[in-house]
Amino acid sequence: MSITGTSPDTAQTAVSPKATPPKRFAGLGGQNISLIGALVLVLVLFGLLNDNYLSLSNMQVIAEAATITGLLAIVQTVVIICGGLDISVGSQVGVASVVSAMVFTAGGGNALLGMAAAVGVGVVVGLVNGLVIVYGRVNPTIATLAGLAAYKGLAQLLSDGRAQGYVLNNDVFVFLGRGKIAGLPVMVWILIVVAAAVHVMLKYTDIGRNLYAIGGNDTAARLAGIRINKYLIAVYALIGIVAAIAGILLTARTGSGQPVSGSEGLELKAITAAALGGAALKGGKGGIGGTLLAVALLGCLENGLTVEGINTFWQNVAQGALLVTAVVIQQRRNGERAVGLPT
Repeated sequence: MSITGTSPDTAQTAVSPKATPPKRFAGLGGQNISLIGALVLVLVLFGLLNDNYLSLSNMQVIAEAATITGLLAIVQTVVIICGGLDISVGSQVGVASVVSAMVFTAGGGNALLGMAAAVGVGVVVGLVNGLVIVYGRVNPTIATLAGLAAYKGLAQLLSDGRAQGYVLNNDVFVFLGRGKIAGLPVMVWILIVVAAAVHVMLKYTDIGRNLYAIGGNDTAARLAGIRINKYLIAVYALIGIVAAIAGILLTARTGSGQPVSGSEGLELKAITAAALGGAALKGGKGGIGGTLLAVALLGCLENGLTVEGINTFWQNVAQGALLVTAVVIQQRRNGERAVGLPT
C-alpha cells in the first residue's frame, strides 16, 4: 500500500474556472504567475529609478547575494512540505562558516579539510535538531528556536565573537567566492545544482511523494507504512548539510569565518521565500520553482532599496510584511476561519 501527497505541480490551491490562468500559463500556477508579475514590477520600478540597476554587473551582484538565502530557502521548503520548520538555519550557517575557516587555518591552509569539517558539523547539528524533535517530542518551532540561540552562542564561543581566519590566499576559496563558469558566478551554479537535485527528489521520487504525504496527513502516512521519524531526521540532517555549504560560501565570499555577520536574519529570509513561493506552513504543499522566484523577488527588492539609499531597517519591515502577506493569502485560499470571528 502506498500513499502520495500533494503533487509539487499543484502547490497552489485550486481556483474557480473564472480565475484560472490562460492555458499557455497553466503549468506555471497562479502563485508563480503572481511572483513573476511582482518580480517584473520591481525590476521595472527600480530600473526607472536607477540606470545601473538593470546592468549585468548589478544582476550578478543580486544573484551572488541571493545565493545563500536561496540555498536555505530550498531546504526550508522541504521541511515545511513535510510539516516541520527550522528557525535555526542562520545560526547553523554561522557555525559552519567559523568551523570552515578555523580548521582551514589550523590545518595549514587545507581548504578541503576546512570544508569537510564544516559539513560534518552541519550533519551533527541537523541530526541534533531532528532527534530532539522526533524523540524529545518537541515542537519543531520551539526546538529550532532553541537551536537558533544555542548555535549562535556556539559560533561566538568558538570564534570569541570575532571573524576567524583568512581564506582569500587559497585558490579553492577564491574560486568558490569569486570564480565564474560560463559567465555565471560559481556560487550561482551551486544554487542551481542544489535546486535541481531537490526538485527532482520532490517531483520524481518516492522520497518526495512520501514527504508530501507526511505533511499532508501524517496519520495516513504512518498507516501506509511510511517511516515518518526516519524521514524527519533525514530532512533535518539535509538542512544541516546545505546550511554548511551556505556557511562555506559565506566564508569564501567574505574572506573569513563569520560567527554572526552575514548569517543573522537568514532564517527569516528563508521562511519568507518559502512561504511566498507557495509552501503551505501546515505542510503538504510547495515547490522549488516558486521558492526560487520568491528568492529572486526578495533579492531584487533588497538590492533596489539599497541602491536607492533607503534605510536598511525598512528592508526588515518589508520582509516581515511580505511574510505576513504570504500567510494571509494562504489562509484565505484555504478558506480558514478568521480567529475570533464567527464562521
